[in-house]
Amino acid sequence: MILSNTEMEVLLPEMILVVSVVLAILVPNIGDAKFRIPLTRVRVPIFVGGTRLKGTSDPRLPALISITAFSLAMFFSFFGVSADSSAVEIGGVLAVNSFSRMMSFVFYAALLLAAVAANYRLPARPSARAPRERDSAAQAERLVRSLMDNRRQVDFHILLMMVGLGMSLMAMASNLFFMFVAIELASLASYILVAFHKEEAVGGEAGAKYFIVGSVASATGIYGMSLVYLWAGDLDFDALAASWAAMDGYDPLAVIGLGLMLVAFGFKVSAAPFHLAAPDAYAGASSPVAGVLATASKAMGFVALLRVLLHVAMPDEGEAIWFVLLALIAIVTMTWGNLAALTSENPKRMLAYSSVAHAGYMLAALAAVGSGLGDDSTTRLVLVAIIFHLSVLVLFKLGAFLVLGLLEIEGRSHRLEDLHGLAHRDPLVAGSMFIFMLSLAGVPPLAGFLSKLLMINGIINISAGTGSTSADAIVPWAESVDPVFWLAVAIVLNSALSLFYYLRIALVMFFETPESTKPLRRATHLRNSIVTLAFLTLAFGIGSGADFLLELVQNAVSAF
Repeated sequence: MILSNTEMEVLLPEMILVVSVVLAILVPNIGDAKFRIPLTRVRVPIFVGGTRLKGTSDPRLPALISITAFSLAMFFSFFGVSADSSAVEIGGVLAVNSFSRMMSFVFYAALLLAAVAANYRLPARPSARAPRERDSAAQAERLVRSLMDNRRQVDFHILLMMVGLGMSLMAMASNLFFMFVAIELASLASYILVAFHKEEAVGGEAGAKYFIVGSVASATGIYGMSLVYLWAGDLDFDALAASWAAMDGYDPLAVIGLGLMLVAFGFKVSAAPFHLAAPDAYAGASSPVAGVLATASKAMGFVALLRVLLHVAMPDEGEAIWFVLLALIAIVTMTWGNLAALTSENPKRMLAYSSVAHAGYMLAALAAVGSGLGDDSTTRLVLVAIIFHLSVLVLFKLGAFLVLGLLEIEGRSHRLEDLHGLAHRDPLVAGSMFIFMLSLAGVPPLAGFLSKLLMINGIINISAGTGSTSADAIVPWAESVDPVFWLAVAIVLNSALSLFYYLRIALVMFFETPESTKPLRRATHLRNSIVTLAFLTLAFGIGSGADFLLELVQNAVSAF
């Protein structure tokens, strides 16, 4: 298939990633190798292999390629969100519009931050050399580790770019089969990234668990998709939606297929009871990778849920078949996540369970839409709230993981004690972490508060049967409270519960004695990223910053 100029233009972010993957493979291997023509003495330069050139042998080159690629992809995706244009259909399986570009922007932002942070978690050392006989055993071990880290730079950054490519293609998919292929492209790369630091026992174990559980979930989802294909004879989302609307009653193949696909998507968003591998994966992965799982990977799962539940399986009138089940899963997920986080002594596991709880909040908002009580305006309110929450999660959730990434440079971050006295060692980083924790808890005037408020407001408006955001319009629920209203109550109660473990982080950072009084490693780019994310968490919580992001999200949702 030959792409037109328009199609190539809208796919520019993905083409940048593909070219960057090829460059990351070829450029570090450029050398002075020559090929001798058989039966002659003529040697022809082939430029691949041999002694590598000085410029292409720099181990920092793969990171530079991936950071540049994600920056350019973000730039062009942003203009795709803000552009007022209709969807561009490509090959019958892709639809590029403002919504897909908004989600691509979120994915690329998370992966860009991970690529920057990985420079310190997996540092490239141009001065690394082979051990010599006079080197001590400890020094020889450090040198070997440095050489290994240099060799793994290409693998790590190629995997990051493959994750980004899969996620972006998934957001653009207009065909169920293609969406599953794109999800698996991102998932397989993420499984390897979780276990990338295989020299650590916890990393290998976490990667194995995540791969096994993820493979079972994917197989279940693909089996569900095959049942849906048997039922409808097509996997195009528009065709599936038409078949669902024309269905008399509920066909067992359609219902069972939908249920099996929900299992796969439940794993991707870390919904209970499909979340069991998530805490181990987050704890075993490096902090930048765990941050990607908690933000970009979760956003990918929710986009898939929105496509299937709202585009395909949402009736024009009345309650959706999945409403009650999803509402129960939402309440169990947010409660389970918060209760488990309360007892966690590992900061990364605590953030993992926090991520489970946040999945419950968004599932509750999605379930409210499935009640059928709302109209187009209330559905739009809830969709804006969900996409806004997924967008700002990149700020404070990934920001919290980047703070742990700073501690990981010292070999810490696996115990709560590692955060003791952080304010004494680095007040700026501790202050940023405090902002992230408050935003995760939903404290005003931060971005996390606004996103939760939007979700609660949308749920209450649906329970009241009105799309208005005024207080007067919400009064009718007091006369006859609909069960949907209790989803909003569950979010409020669980948010209050989460304050206990978020504030515990603040308590130990500011009031406990540090185990070490040495300042944190400088890590200039990582530190600047953390401070910038803290500032944006404040800026997108109130005022013109929040209005700007909400306008972008509303523009994206209008194209869903």
